[in-house]
Amino acid sequence: MPQTENIHEELNDYAVYMNEITKIFPRVVANDKVTFKVKKGEIHALIGENGAGKTTLMNQLYGLYQPTSGEIYIKGKKVDIKGPSDAIDNGIGMVHQHFMLVENLSVAENVVLGNEPTRGVIFNFKKAKKDVEELSGKYGLKVDVEAKIEDIPVGMQQRVEIIKTLYRGADILILDEPTAVLTPQETQELFEILRSLKKDGKTIIFISHKLKEVLEISDNITVMRLGKVTGNVKTSETNEKELANMMVGREVVLSIDRPGIEPGEVLVKVENLWVKDNRKLDAVRGITFEVRKNQILGIAGVAGNGQSELAEALTGLRKIERGKYYFQGKEVSNLSVKELRELGIAHIPEDRQKRGMVHEFPNYFNLILGSHDKPQFSERGFLKFDGIRDFSKDLIEKFDVRPPEIDIYTGNLSGGNQQKVIIAREIGTSPTFIVVSQPTRGLDVGAIEYVHKELIHLRQEGVAILLISMELDEILSLSDRIMVMYEGKSMGEFENGQLTIEEIGLMMAGKSLDEVKLMEEAGEIKSL
Repeated sequence: MPQTENIHEELNDYAVYMNEITKIFPRVVANDKVTFKVKKGEIHALIGENGAGKTTLMNQLYGLYQPTSGEIYIKGKKVDIKGPSDAIDNGIGMVHQHFMLVENLSVAENVVLGNEPTRGVIFNFKKAKKDVEELSGKYGLKVDVEAKIEDIPVGMQQRVEIIKTLYRGADILILDEPTAVLTPQETQELFEILRSLKKDGKTIIFISHKLKEVLEISDNITVMRLGKVTGNVKTSETNEKELANMMVGREVVLSIDRPGIEPGEVLVKVENLWVKDNRKLDAVRGITFEVRKNQILGIAGVAGNGQSELAEALTGLRKIERGKYYFQGKEVSNLSVKELRELGIAHIPEDRQKRGMVHEFPNYFNLILGSHDKPQFSERGFLKFDGIRDFSKDLIEKFDVRPPEIDIYTGNLSGGNQQKVIIAREIGTSPTFIVVSQPTRGLDVGAIEYVHKELIHLRQEGVAILLISMELDEILSLSDRIMVMYEGKSMGEFENGQLTIEEIGLMMAGKSLDEVKLMEEAGEIKSL
């Protein structure tokens, strides 16, 4: 790995040169002598499993952390980035996965916020609109500058975030999981924007775990594992399998085998379900569906279309306002979480921090939550610690929780390993019906492989599974039937394989199944 004294001849070729960056947190070496180089005017993908250190590395480039040791060079010049303002001064912008926008302000106001044009001491909204329109037009970032953020779709909100960075003079853009909230069509639109930015000489760092997308959009790829760089490859000279192996350190099966099986009796029936969100607005609006034994029903859709509220209503965490919810022929609407769990209904929650665990509990407690009163774990009101510890050791080994220690607080694990603890606990209850929300969020490809196999195994064992995922590839890999949700409603339900990705994408954007079929007959659907 190059040392400081002999890298100077290389520096002028690179927009970003992070040399032997080490970042140490208490008890954790997050980055271990990482050298990360990005050429001027390229799209460079940074990939790695959860906890690999890629986000920590980018947070140092953007000034949110400072390196323990190592140097950062921007366009050949050594820089000391002490905060985001220093990063912005050096032409670095970051588009976070969760957008930093003020919902009740307009697009133009959000873009210029903090750098507002003025006429005297008065905010010059006319000039702000003109500046944003010119910038958006230059790069093909179509936005309605007068629209409020709360009234525009997620894909347009992301464009606003990109325009914000460009308005502040960024020519190095860091995009953190930029396609996580987009439909397939919006993803392709984003890629066209990125290619336009690249053509104009911008440098883009693309953080993602979606290998197909990385291979489609990037020029070069850096792979990280356990805080170190394990590979630097040209995109044109690699493939999904090689990248997955570099990320995990072993051979990974990327395509899941979903054996054919005849669905059994109806275990779950939902009729005309209505559920409100935290603002007391209707989030689920008249949903009807069934889930059978030996069947995975996948719920597809962009985040924020009522999927979370649906999952919470079916697991006792949120009140059902109207409609009926049946399990094994018995109405179970608005039963408590405990009552539903005792019936054999399990839940892998979307928000692991809020719904899935107690931060200050060790792993062995979190692994028995909800089952702590069973004879295996308690007797006469006292916990049986030997049984709990043996049970926990088995699950931690089986689900490859890292570090493999039952006494460590679950809150101190990386996000992906917290998710593994929750998945291990819920599958360990031997459920009859399981609601699975974002089961592989934050997991590396090796852990995803394991989780997918476990879900298919549950299906083969007769479990009914409701799978809610923002990852369309995951829905298509695992589901027997698919329902698409948009603004709290069902856009339609169909057998997996019946529709193309393009057609599902249109449903995710608000077209009904009938409308999509009519468009298909008229030849109006473009192939992605």
